[in-house]
Amino acid sequence: MTTPLHDVRQDAIPSGDVLAIRGGRPLRGRVDVKGAKNLATKAMVASLLGETVSTLRDVPEISDVAVVRSLLEVHGVRVTEGDEAGSLVFDPSDVESAHFEEIDAHAGASRIPILFCGPLLHRLGQAFIPDLGGCRIGDRPIDFHLDALRKFGAVVEKLPSGIRLSTPGGRLHGANIHLPYPSVGATEQVLLTAVRAEGVTELHNAAIEPEIMDLIAVLQKMGAIISYEPNRVIVIEGVETLRGYDHRSIFDRNEAASWASAALATDGEIFVGGAKQQEMLTFLNVFRKAGGWFDIKEDGILFRREGEIKPVVVETDVHPGFMTDWQQPLIVALTQAKGSSIVHETVYENRFGFTDAW
Repeated sequence: MTTPLHDVRQDAIPSGDVLAIRGGRPLRGRVDVKGAKNLATKAMVASLLGETVSTLRDVPEISDVAVVRSLLEVHGVRVTEGDEAGSLVFDPSDVESAHFEEIDAHAGASRIPILFCGPLLHRLGQAFIPDLGGCRIGDRPIDFHLDALRKFGAVVEKLPSGIRLSTPGGRLHGANIHLPYPSVGATEQVLLTAVRAEGVTELHNAAIEPEIMDLIAVLQKMGAIISYEPNRVIVIEGVETLRGYDHRSIFDRNEAASWASAALATDGEIFVGGAKQQEMLTFLNVFRKAGGWFDIKEDGILFRREGEIKPVVVETDVHPGFMTDWQQPLIVALTQAKGSSIVHETVYENRFGFTDAW
């Protein structure tokens, strides 16, 4: 059960997607976080790889989920509501090639379609990916994805309307892949492709975010053989078939950090149900340095301010560093600090688009 926070009033919400918020008071209450966007959409794509029905729980109600659901449905996957609120069931028994017009309707809406490549190549021997969109946070080229798919044996043809991929040699094969940068998306691409490729795949310089580990857990439930080794190396032994999964998504670290930052900024007290310490370690250190106080509970984390907000120096990095998504809500809180804070963004060059940097 979620206790509404002061003063976000349902009766004050006008028509349309607008929230009317009366400021000037501390935020107090409880919020239960949903499943992580960065896992849910990828686990939805993974359902294409299974021979039986999959169930994903704690799915957030966001636009990316709607886009992936639509893409699955145009490829013949039957998507229905599950046996509890926030769960979706995926039946991939009738997967088929989608018409160009249906796929192209999603062009520019999300970057998730690139992750359909591996599963569709395994199921159908071909895939078409429209021009990709997504939030404007910086340059995110798909070269890492395409280079990896070529190493698996896919033929990549770039067209004015998108990218067509095929497997003229039949089944994809394992590969030795070294990413120039520990890209989350490229790591997901390799995982979703390698699990049914013939032979062994070694992925070097992989991303190791908690959502990546949760995706590995999903794939292992499906029958995949995946091991994580030191120095960002992931080894995948390909299998011929996979079954469906039943999985509850990891909590959304971005949402948890946003509520924590709101408690800090407003001198409030917010209990974030479902948040866990292990996945938040780096954020919690910075939160404490900035004057925040937290209490780890079995079912979540309680956040509040302890005295004045203090200036901090933060540099974003890939996991286990300070997550790039965390700096935006934290900066809002740091505007109330006495003194100058420094936030160095190293992941996406346009992450400061929400504010003026100097």
